[in-house]
Amino acid sequence: MAVQICDNLKIALSASTVVPIKSPFCLSENAVSTLRLAVLSALYGSTALAFSPAVLAQATTAEPMQSVSVVGSRRITSSATDTVVPVDVIPMTAAAERGGQFDLSQTLTNISPSFNSTRQSGADGADLIDSAALRGLGSDQTLVLVNGKRRHSTALVNLFGARNRGNTGTDLNAIPMLAIKDVQVLRDGAAAQYGSDAIAGVMDIGLKKSLGCEAVAGYGQYSAGDGENYLASAYCGIALGGGVVGITAEYLDRGRSDRSEPDNPRIIGDSKTKNKTLYVNGEIPTGAFNNTGRLYFTGGLQKRDASSAAFGRGGIGSDDIPSRNSAAMYPDGFVPFINGELDDRYATVGHRAQLGEWNADLSQTYGYNRLRYDIANTLNASIANADLLGGGKGISPNSFDAGGFSFEQWTTNLDFSRYFNGIVGKGLNVAFGAEYRVEKYKIFAGEPGSYIDADGVGEGGNAGSQGFPGFQPGDETNARRHSSAVYLDTEADLTDAAKLQAAVRWENYSDFGSTWTGKLAGSYRLTPTALLRGSASTGFRAPSLQQRYFSSTFTDFIGGVPTDVVLAPNGGAVANLAGIPPLKEEKSTSFTLGATWTPLENVSVTADLYQIRIRDRIVLSGRFDADNYPELAARLSTLGVGQAQFFVNSVDTKTRGIDLTASHRGTLLGNRLTTFLAANFSKTEVEDIHAPASLSGYEDVLLSERERLFIEQGGPRRKVTLGFDYITGPVETDFKIIHFGPQTLGTFSGTAAGVPNLHYEAKTSADLAFTYTVNPNVKITAGGNNLFNAKPTAQNADETDNGFKYDSVQFGLNGTSYFARLHVKF
Repeated sequence: MAVQICDNLKIALSASTVVPIKSPFCLSENAVSTLRLAVLSALYGSTALAFSPAVLAQATTAEPMQSVSVVGSRRITSSATDTVVPVDVIPMTAAAERGGQFDLSQTLTNISPSFNSTRQSGADGADLIDSAALRGLGSDQTLVLVNGKRRHSTALVNLFGARNRGNTGTDLNAIPMLAIKDVQVLRDGAAAQYGSDAIAGVMDIGLKKSLGCEAVAGYGQYSAGDGENYLASAYCGIALGGGVVGITAEYLDRGRSDRSEPDNPRIIGDSKTKNKTLYVNGEIPTGAFNNTGRLYFTGGLQKRDASSAAFGRGGIGSDDIPSRNSAAMYPDGFVPFINGELDDRYATVGHRAQLGEWNADLSQTYGYNRLRYDIANTLNASIANADLLGGGKGISPNSFDAGGFSFEQWTTNLDFSRYFNGIVGKGLNVAFGAEYRVEKYKIFAGEPGSYIDADGVGEGGNAGSQGFPGFQPGDETNARRHSSAVYLDTEADLTDAAKLQAAVRWENYSDFGSTWTGKLAGSYRLTPTALLRGSASTGFRAPSLQQRYFSSTFTDFIGGVPTDVVLAPNGGAVANLAGIPPLKEEKSTSFTLGATWTPLENVSVTADLYQIRIRDRIVLSGRFDADNYPELAARLSTLGVGQAQFFVNSVDTKTRGIDLTASHRGTLLGNRLTTFLAANFSKTEVEDIHAPASLSGYEDVLLSERERLFIEQGGPRRKVTLGFDYITGPVETDFKIIHFGPQTLGTFSGTAAGVPNLHYEAKTSADLAFTYTVNPNVKITAGGNNLFNAKPTAQNADETDNGFKYDSVQFGLNGTSYFARLHVKF
């Protein structure tokens, strides 16, 4: 039986600091340790805990903590300081109250070196949803959890933009920051524990359910005078039925920014967004199972209206009339706007309790994401030209409903765990469970004007809405699949110094079959201040329904003949005619080896080497046509298709890297100074391209040098963050230096044509903020981001991905910004 503490409860924070806690209940040692972490978080904020979980150990007594629920371990008695794999625990309190970034993706980009998210510009739907990734891999190779439960991905497939091409991902910005307690980042493969997608790692977003109310008002803008941000967010935790329910409401209005030159008919910068978000998170005792039962629930809704600028169209005197413009409508040219209406919903309801000595958890999770396009400030040039040929002025509607897509996910989980004292050494934790998941994906067509060719063959006006042609009836999709999984997860305390973790998981998918994954990890405490840890695992990522069934068709003139350009769905007529095999799972093998070192009470250092090999990685192919594959083009022409591209399992990659963290908490001139250093160095290489038999010999089309570089260097190969948090009286100063390593991306012309690749030099940014504590309930913060006004290396605009001299790499292209926040507790 676990030891119970019923009175004289004290939380030891250090050898000289003890906090007394009054509680009407008897608490286990595990619960005491959980309280200890909560007190530490409240006292030291995010900087002290951000990178190295070992920092926690320096603020506690010599006795290791034993009860923090940490991602990567299903053991209720696990702790952030003693995990066998690297886990970053990032409390979000300080970032939500006084951070310079107003959304989660950008906040984590400026904190965690292994995390990358760059706002795209000129990338269609990817401008509206920030994709995020760990360790330079794809955004769909990182699993995202909310309160330990799988969160749904977006309906969007990234087709353009400098990173995550061909990937789906999770929209982290659908969750308001004030609702978040912490973000745990497991930097290790964990598919054997959590299932598909956990190749690069796992992110678990823990939501608040604490008593009390608080609110934040924020304003920011770029030094160029645009991109204004307005933030209003409030959280209130109320007591209900013996438990707590936390409610968060947020409104975020981000204005458009533009970095194009005055004579450039483009808008390059942040897309315009308006987010309205509501989240509820709570837990209430039920009295069931000897008063151990807890009903927990989470619900979230976000409505987002977003607008991205497409490439500019020329006016009178340009080649764009009548092909892409109408002199009667836009004589000076125009920029179409790709407007998106995003709807994101998330809900979990579950019950956990103790059944004898077992901890049981039954839950149901629902996720839904929809994106509908409305194209504005545009025209269908074929409609305008038909009107002109018919004696009219040459007019077309200037906005169109272009259709869109949705993704829906239902996940049922049943989990059990128990710790056995004195078995397999000091003790053994056993966890097992099952999961059943249903996924649905839909594509819905736009109005006819968004895709039709109204002026007939060869008459000069391009079909469809300029900027983004609508989805056609032939693109409509209503796909569904289900999967089942069972797992066994064990963790043993072999001795006081040694731990061993082993997990195995079986999953079966209705659309491609079953797969087994396994994991073995361990740690050994060499000395009281040094821990050695390592892991080996296999993993997988199931092809997303978005990759399997995404379909897009638009009409182009090839040799004077109107033909369809198709991104063909897997298993459809076009893909089958081209000999594209059914998509299957990506498979990975991962190895980590690391150490933590705490040479002094206030110093912590960690280092973790890793290698991730992925086989049969799914990529979006180049376009096959008569110029690069005449035989295939001849077959496709029988379906009226002139160009086609596909999703296909064709690439093997290897990623190697090292994560380093160091932190120090001390004093300077009698005031508290917290310093942290964190770095990620990684390198991804394409090891092999194995085309399907029908495309053999055409590997350079399947994966061109340009596309290969998007995989290998879509994110910087190194990233270093150095931060200082200094408190003197009522003033707190937060200063961060963020260094982004170099990147090399391909060009449209290619090196075969004598055009060198695009090299982006290493860049360094800095953020500075000052917070004044008016009283214990009121704080005012002001500061700036990217104070050096650093921007990516200028390139030849004809060769970049977005057609502008600054591509969306590293930290973005907008330059310096300033902000102010007011945080109030009440």
